Amino acid sequence: MSAVIDTAPPRTPVPAGSGRSPVLRLTWMLARPGAQSPATIVLPAVAFAVTTALVLTVLGGAMMFWRWTGETALLYQVLSVLALALLLVPLGSLGGAAARLSARRRDDRLATLRLLGATPGTVSAMTVLESAAVALLGSFAGIVLYLGMLPLVGLIPFGGSPIGIEGVWVGVPVAAAVVLGVTLLAAASAAIGLRAVNVSPLGVRTKQQAPTVHWVRVVIGAAVVLVAYAMLSVVTGLQEVAAIVAVLGVGFGAGVGVLGLIGPWVVGMIGRGSAKRASSPERLLAARSILESPKAAWRQVSGVAMTSFVAVVAGTGVALMDAAGGAELDRESAILIDDIRTGVIITLVASFLMVACSVGVNQASAVLDRRDLYVSLDRLGVPRQVMERARTRAVMLPLRVVALGSAGLGVLLVLPMAGISIILAPLSVLVIVGCFVGGIGLVWAALHATRPVVTRVLGAPERV
Repeated sequence: MSAVIDTAPPRTPVPAGSGRSPVLRLTWMLARPGAQSPATIVLPAVAFAVTTALVLTVLGGAMMFWRWTGETALLYQVLSVLALALLLVPLGSLGGAAARLSARRRDDRLATLRLLGATPGTVSAMTVLESAAVALLGSFAGIVLYLGMLPLVGLIPFGGSPIGIEGVWVGVPVAAAVVLGVTLLAAASAAIGLRAVNVSPLGVRTKQQAPTVHWVRVVIGAAVVLVAYAMLSVVTGLQEVAAIVAVLGVGFGAGVGVLGLIGPWVVGMIGRGSAKRASSPERLLAARSILESPKAAWRQVSGVAMTSFVAVVAGTGVALMDAAGGAELDRESAILIDDIRTGVIITLVASFLMVACSVGVNQASAVLDRRDLYVSLDRLGVPRQVMERARTRAVMLPLRVVALGSAGLGVLLVLPMAGISIILAPLSVLVIVGCFVGGIGLVWAALHATRPVVTRVLGAPERV
C-alpha cells in the first residue's frame, strides 16, 4: 500500500497582526454577550447613561440662568457656577470609573492575545473600539433618560414659576458635544490603561502588578487646600461678580478634586492598619482586599465622600437661607431665598443620584474583578458568610473614615464665609446628618443587592 505524498509546499505561519488585522471581528468575539458575563457590558453602559443624563441636566440648569437678565441674574449665575463646581467633578469621576469598569477583565483577555502574538496596534484598536462603543450606546440611552426627565425637571419653580421644559433643554449641539465628550473620555481612559498590557502582558495575565499610591498626593492635596482656604477667605470682600464666580468655582471645585487625590492614599493607610490588627479571617480578607488596590477601594466609597463634602456646603447654605428668610422680606427677596434653597436641595438630590449609580456599579464590578478570589475561597471551603462579612468590612471600614474626613474638609472651606455658628445650626446639622445616614445606607443596600452577583460568580466561574 503506497503512501500518499503531499507535494504542496509547506505553509509559512502568518505572524499575528500582519496584513489586515480582523480588529472588528476579534472585538465582537471578545465583547459579545456569549463570551462573558452580560454585566461586563451592561454595568458600564448604565454608568455612562446616568453620567450623560446628569451632565445634560446640570448643564441645562446652568445655561438657563445665564440666559436670564435683571437685577438678580448675576447672583443666580454665581450660584449656578458653584453648583457646577460641586457636581461636575464627581460626575467626571463617575464617568472615569465607568470607563475603567472592565479594565481588569479586558486586560486579562487582551494580555492573552498579546501572549499569542497579537501586535500592540491590534490590542490598542480593539480596546479603544470596545470602550468607545459601550460609551456611545450608554450616552444614547442617557439622552433618552434626559428627555424623559425633562417634564419632571420643568416643574421645578425658579423665579416664582416653573421653569418649563424649554428652560432646561440644552439643544442638539450641546447634547451631541456631551455624547462625544463621554465617548472620548472612555476611549482615552482605555488607551491609557493599555500601557501595562503592551509593556508586560505576562505580568497583567498573572496579576503580578500591584498598584501603589504615593504619599506625595497628600503633600499636593494639602497645598491645594491651603490655597483654596486663602481664596475663600477673601470672597466676602470682593466687589466684582466675575471675581466672586471665579473664587467660588475654583475654591470649592478644588476641594472636591482634593478628595479624589488623597482619598486612595488614606484608604491604603486604613488597609495597612487593619491588616496589622486583623484578628479573624474576615478582617484579614477585608484588609487584603483594600490593599490589593487602594484606588479601587476608594472608588467604592468616593461617591459618599463627595456627597459628605457637598452636604456640609449645602447644609450651611440651607441654614443661611433659613436665617435670611426669618426676617420681613419683600416678594422678590422671598422668591430669591426660596430659589436658593431649591437650588441647594437640587444639588443634594443630584449628588445622591450620582452616589446611588456609582455605588451600585462599583460594588457589582468589584465582585466581578475579584471573581478568582471568591471562587478560590469557595473551593477551599471558606463559608459564604465569611466572604460576605469580609466584603462588607472592606467597604464600610474606609467609608466611615473618608466620610468624616470629607465633611471636615467641607467645614474648613465653608468656615471663612459662614462661621461656625451657621455650620452648627440645627437645620445645617440635620441636612449633614441626613446625608451621612442616606449615603451609608446606599452603600449598605448596594452591598446586599450585589449578593446575587457573587452567587452567579460562584455558580459559573468560567463565564466571566
